[in-house]
Amino acid sequence: MKAIKAIRWTTSTLAVILLFCTASAFAQTMHTSSQFQGPKANKGTVTSSQRDGKLVLTLSEDFVVPDTPHPHWELVDSNGTVYLLNKLKVKGLVSDKVNKEITVPAYVKNVSKVVIWCAYAEVNLGEASFSSPVM
Repeated sequence: MKAIKAIRWTTSTLAVILLFCTASAFAQTMHTSSQFQGPKANKGTVTSSQRDGKLVLTLSEDFVVPDTPHPHWELVDSNGTVYLLNKLKVKGLVSDKVNKEITVPAYVKNVSKVVIWCAYAEVNLGEASFSSPVM
């Protein structure tokens, strides 16, 4: 009887430790940027997370997609290299889709800043920075 109680206690303790370690590891991989600041994109933030070993960036719910032609995701790494990526708005047959999430390509080694870039007017609509580069 004591052996069964000891096994249950050990199993419960290990489960709690595993849950704590998993939650800690998940929390360590998430980072939130500063608020967007710019003439058209000036609300919301970006959160970085890891999914299947890849860096994923997600715009917050309060982010408002600028009403401009061709707003895109643009990333800046810690060396100042700029990467123009996906469009934010994609026209569809039924309705427009908003790419509020992007998987960062493997060739981008880290992300220091996210810029909402108007590819039509070639202008910065707003940007948000991470306190340290996310990988």
